[in-house]
Amino acid sequence: MAVNDETPRGTLSTTDPNQPLVSAAREPVPVRAAGPLAPRQGHHAALQSDHGQTRIADNVVAKIAGMATREIPGVHSMGKGLARTFGSLRARVPGTTEEALATQGVSVEVGERQAAVDLDIVTYYGQSIVEVTDAVRRNVIERIESMTGLQVTEVNILVDDLYVEDDGAAPSAPRVQ
Repeated sequence: MAVNDETPRGTLSTTDPNQPLVSAAREPVPVRAAGPLAPRQGHHAALQSDHGQTRIADNVVAKIAGMATREIPGVHSMGKGLARTFGSLRARVPGTTEEALATQGVSVEVGERQAAVDLDIVTYYGQSIVEVTDAVRRNVIERIESMTGLQVTEVNILVDDLYVEDDGAAPSAPRVQ
């Protein structure tokens, strides 16, 4: 792919007529700490171009974040206590896919060009919580930004619980009779 010298900086164009025009230009956007996310209509992110508008629903961003979180080793489950209980029951229902549970424990705020994500996760006992959450944060940001073009301003993670694997040993005799 050749870059046209007359193309504004940060924009790629192609001289091959069989290749689509790809634009990677992004306007500088203030970070969330400087102000709220950009106002929007409904529950969609709007990505505007010269050729039309693309709208991305909040639940799409939430699903991407949830699936990206579950890709990381060390994440056992997502959501708070009661939500996890109902989620595990839903997972046992025939025909329920993991995609249907993807938004459990995920909350997103999506603006026109930015997104902020809040996650509730359960990690395995013995795993480094710092390493797991850093990996989750990096993966969520990379997936959302690459799939939607939205700038992720923050990913807040609440480690809600630790999962301790049962070693299957028989319970010991009671200490008191």
